Amino acid sequence: MLRLVFWLSTALLAWTQVLYGPFLFALRRLRGGPPDGASPLAAPPPRVSLIVAAYREEAVIAAKIANTLALDWPRDRLEVIVAVDGAADATAERARAAGADRVLELPRGGKVRAQDAAVRAASGELLAFSDANALWAPGALEPLAAAFGDPEVGYACGQVRFVNDEGTNQEGVYWRYELWLRAQESALASVTGGNGAIYAVRPAAYLEMDPVMGHDLSLPFNLVKRGWRAVYVPEAVATEKMVPSIEGEWRRKRRMMSHAWPIVLRGGLLSPRGYPPLYALMIFSHRVLRYATPALHVLVAATTVALRRRPLYRAAAAAQIALLGAALTGGRVPRRP
Repeated sequence: MLRLVFWLSTALLAWTQVLYGPFLFALRRLRGGPPDGASPLAAPPPRVSLIVAAYREEAVIAAKIANTLALDWPRDRLEVIVAVDGAADATAERARAAGADRVLELPRGGKVRAQDAAVRAASGELLAFSDANALWAPGALEPLAAAFGDPEVGYACGQVRFVNDEGTNQEGVYWRYELWLRAQESALASVTGGNGAIYAVRPAAYLEMDPVMGHDLSLPFNLVKRGWRAVYVPEAVATEKMVPSIEGEWRRKRRMMSHAWPIVLRGGLLSPRGYPPLYALMIFSHRVLRYATPALHVLVAATTVALRRRPLYRAAAAAQIALLGAALTGGRVPRRP
């Protein structure tokens, strides 16, 4: 039984972390898929309601509104809505002064509830969403909106790039690989997750949900269950500044996972009902196993210790100790694999 737990946990780790990407690549080459690149936008362009949920964003909201109004999009086809989530600062006042079309001053209810209120007030044929600290490229809205030329598409997310104060790209290999996986999933079926910096939804597809169920993870799989496609549009680019410290990044990741696990356990992500078979495999591989990775590592470590009398498992223990040692010394060693 211990050997079974060891090898099953190891196989699942290898699948989600190493083999899933090559599998998607091979399947896409075998099956083909829609060509890369956005479709041209139909004329006239749809009226878009661009929604920004804001909590204590007085320092950045004016820049966000200016960035939005500078998009390559007809002004009479763009409605800018700022949903102020109960903040007692000057966010609402500065949003109005910067030129937002509608500013909703709401009681504190969280980001999702603020977005819900903005959607109910919106008049657009397409709903676009962004964060107050995310700046869109001038041409970002056109390819994002063009994705909805396909009547099966209910959700589309763009590409967010993380930069430092000097504007230097700080994404790292991990994030670039994550976006590559998203592109493969989009071409083969639908994405399993999005991002809050740049995405859009058909009004008919929008869902109001439990406020702990953030849109980034909840909307794509829920819309797939309802017969829509959720796609990735890399030509629609937004930038965000990196969290300046590792402690801040830890808090951000902890907050993200505090929302992710409720979605997995009670938000419907684990239920296969409504998933096409390939998409169910994607959800299991990219989301469930990815989030379960810490537990799988603990199982591998515990069974390795229990089986350490055998040479193979002593070698496995040495590899794990080496990995942990590399992690502990990583911040102190300037050159490392």
